[in-house]
Amino acid sequence: MRVLHLYKAYDPVLGGIEHHLRLLAEGQAAHGHTVSVLVSGAAHRTSVEQRNGLRIIRAGRLATLASTPLCPALPLLLARARPELVHLHHPFPPGDLAALLAARRTPLVVTYHSDIVRQRRLAWALAPLFRWTLRRAARIIATSPAYIRSSPLLAPLASRCRVVPLGVPLERFATADPARVAALRARFPGPLVLFVGRLRYYKGADRLVRAMADVPARAVFVGGDATVRRADLEHLAASLGLAGRVHFVGEQPEAELRAFYHAADVFVLPAVERSEAFGMAQVEAQAAGLPVVTTELGTGTSYVTLHGRTGFVVPPDNVPALAHALQVLVANPALARALGAAGRARAAREFGLERMLERIEDVYTEALTDPAR
Repeated sequence: MRVLHLYKAYDPVLGGIEHHLRLLAEGQAAHGHTVSVLVSGAAHRTSVEQRNGLRIIRAGRLATLASTPLCPALPLLLARARPELVHLHHPFPPGDLAALLAARRTPLVVTYHSDIVRQRRLAWALAPLFRWTLRRAARIIATSPAYIRSSPLLAPLASRCRVVPLGVPLERFATADPARVAALRARFPGPLVLFVGRLRYYKGADRLVRAMADVPARAVFVGGDATVRRADLEHLAASLGLAGRVHFVGEQPEAELRAFYHAADVFVLPAVERSEAFGMAQVEAQAAGLPVVTTELGTGTSYVTLHGRTGFVVPPDNVPALAHALQVLVANPALARALGAAGRARAAREFGLERMLERIEDVYTEALTDPAR
């Protein structure tokens, strides 16, 4: 089928949704579908390229308002593409408008990645547009059952929602170069606690730094700085006397990232806001056999990591609880290995890329054959 994905940005822009979109679009193209990706560009002029079996259209950007790119050509570009199905990735308000103006008769599937959390006034102002989009959608994809229950926009439309967890190519993270792993273990002698992700406000990286004051281990933070600056976190670690045990290594190439997963003993996602809707890095860690400590946000974090089965789930913004979970795993390596093995098995059942592609294709079939549309 001819599928068009509609979102704010695409590779090489870094981000969880951008990464998911690339895996999804390239996977669908490899399965024989004709796939286009329509996103906002960085320049004023629209550009089009063919890459890895799909068409990438970057609409010319006029300006940026409240972190949202304004691209006047978006509806026209969508109309010209003439897809059989539009797949909108939420939140992206200009995408809602483009679908309203240019694709009212085209079947619409929406992946609801997250509520708008931080910009509450903007979320309130845009709620009527979002409700229209969701009511108009033939099917809505949520990445966990918890998000359907907890989102005020999704809960009333639960019958139209389908759960499709994010999937990753698990085989990429199942192994790593032994020499790289050995070098990291020599550089960061364990036990080793690992954080992977952008240092955004909702990731809770500062809570992990504070928790490490009571954990007899080292912590390594892999990922670039964003809202919470790396320098601020380094200053916090130094003020707590942790400069020798807490390390920030920035963005890493994939081969080195895989080595970090295999050199570590525990993975931590200490998120504090619902903006962390799933936590794909948890799946990568599970594929490498790591136990996970995460937080209960009413989102997919506690769907990916099952408390007491594949790791521990603790309350958000609770440094003592986070520290205690890490203390237990560091002091009980056999338990850590057992939880990690269970996580690897769960990832193989639920979070593989091919499994995700199959589930989304089933959702498309429902959307195209729904007699109500």
